[in-house]
Amino acid sequence: MSKILILNGPNLNLLGQREPHIYGSDTLADVEAQARALNLGDLTFAQSNHEGALVDLIQQARGTQDAIVINPGAYSHTSVAILDALSAFEGPVVEVHISNIHKREAFRHHSYVSARAEAVIAGLGIEGYFAALRWLAARL
Repeated sequence: MSKILILNGPNLNLLGQREPHIYGSDTLADVEAQARALNLGDLTFAQSNHEGALVDLIQQARGTQDAIVINPGAYSHTSVAILDALSAFEGPVVEVHISNIHKREAFRHHSYVSARAEAVIAGLGIEGYFAALRWLAARL
């Protein structure tokens, strides 16, 4: 079974509470439970509001994880450090956004992470995580 790191960036710990009209009412714990129920890999979940902690987790995934699913949150639009860490990771990367970042504020239209990701999923709500896992299960 493939080992997949599912990594969530800033403010995703507030999923289900923060702007439910944009992000829905499901929590990050709901995402994890539903993802595990799919039984599509050996999943490791992590979330941090700190850029350096996310970089550390990505670096630790080298040689231990087969793929990364990442919702970098606002760091999508600002973090070259996360892009560089992902570029040093050997396996596939799927970028997930719960909302459609291209229908939101102009500053959200560009993602540094997209330059490294094999696939980008935006606007499917939490289903984007599950689509990423299904895609990776077929690929790995």
